[in-house]
Amino acid sequence: MQRRIVLLRHGRTAWNAERRYQGQEDPPLDEVGQVQAIEAAALVAAMNPDVLISSDLERARQTAQKVSSLSGVPLTVDKRLRERNLGHWQGLTRDEVQSRYPEEFADWLAGRDVARRGGESRRQVAERALSVVDQLAPVPLAVLVSHGATSMCLSAALLGLPQTPSILGPLANCHWTELRNSGDGWTLRAHNAGPPGPVIPLLAPDGDHSDADA
Repeated sequence: MQRRIVLLRHGRTAWNAERRYQGQEDPPLDEVGQVQAIEAAALVAAMNPDVLISSDLERARQTAQKVSSLSGVPLTVDKRLRERNLGHWQGLTRDEVQSRYPEEFADWLAGRDVARRGGESRRQVAERALSVVDQLAPVPLAVLVSHGATSMCLSAALLGLPQTPSILGPLANCHWTELRNSGDGWTLRAHNAGPPGPVIPLLAPDGDHSDADA
């Protein structure tokens, strides 16, 4: 049996629009994010998922609830899918981080894992998210509603890619990565798939943006 996993990023929040690092802080979807979630949910529900699991953070749960309502698949919440803990960057805008922590910000732009800001490394994020995948029932399609950095770390781990630097680009709000496994390991089917329209991650492509959801 071929198995598929869809890693769906949540809709936009006010903090996303402000380019403010969220990490494990918990702002809800804004009005734009609510519309994005409805649009994405219609497409994801049409895939006929068998399992639906969401991060416990509000922005992901609100997005996942839309998928559950349209698909009829019960929603399970799992904190192992929550966003990467970003330590003292959480709650700050990109400009504030650049001003207060210039060396850390330079490391981030260069694609290095900024462990000294506190919080989690990419490997730690990948390990906790992988534990969710390891416990999935062997069903044709599992949809995991999560966050930008967490989805990127998990994708890299499943595909055997390095965590640093990040190979795949960041996920836009309410876009997803699709992975497939026919018994010989996971392969990438699609990345940044989503509703019609331009795919515009909030951070410009001038460095490493695996934490773009932060």
